Amino acid sequence: MISLQPLNRREVVRYLGGAGAAMNADMERLMDSCERQLLDCARPKYLYQILSLPQDALTVGQDIQRHLEGCDKAAVMCATLGAEVDRLIRVAQVRDMAQAVVLDAMASTAIEQVCTQVDEIIAAQNPERFMTFRFSPGYGDYPISLQRDFLRLLDAPRKIGLSLSESCLLVPAKSVTAVAGLSASPVPRRKRGCAVCNLKMTCQYRRNGEHCGF
Repeated sequence: MISLQPLNRREVVRYLGGAGAAMNADMERLMDSCERQLLDCARPKYLYQILSLPQDALTVGQDIQRHLEGCDKAAVMCATLGAEVDRLIRVAQVRDMAQAVVLDAMASTAIEQVCTQVDEIIAAQNPERFMTFRFSPGYGDYPISLQRDFLRLLDAPRKIGLSLSESCLLVPAKSVTAVAGLSASPVPRRKRGCAVCNLKMTCQYRRNGEHCGF
């Protein structure tokens, strides 16, 4: 069972466009209100399955092959905050765009928190293994179309209501699919970089020719 905890405000600010964003009393009140609404309506759910490697259907592209190098198993997972969060953001987009922007940033922070908890669950249930970080379809040369295979493998539409649009976008939107490698020996700690960042298409740092340092 996964439950959301108070959100990391520094991460929320990062999603809003930069760690140097100024905070004031009005912004704090807005964040407090948005966090209460989000935590009230979010219904986090997840699924995962451990597969033995190699899996040709799973390792499409050079980036994922490098990522899983040295691993003999992989955890395929998905997670979602639920449809109510998408609905909350859509309503705010009509009524109050400032609130909608903050809610969206908070939802991105929340789904990352859920995924981190899933990582911890997988690691705890596989204590003899060393685990890589998550790698999602759409990162680097890893085809986003593989999300369809992930959801089919996990039976996600039926079990947790997670599906895909025709353009392979997840529905609900505040959801994630990913794969993490499991190895019998320690795996190199590779830097993630922009190529494997959830924010790479909307990152304010990249727009300004900068880097978050992650």
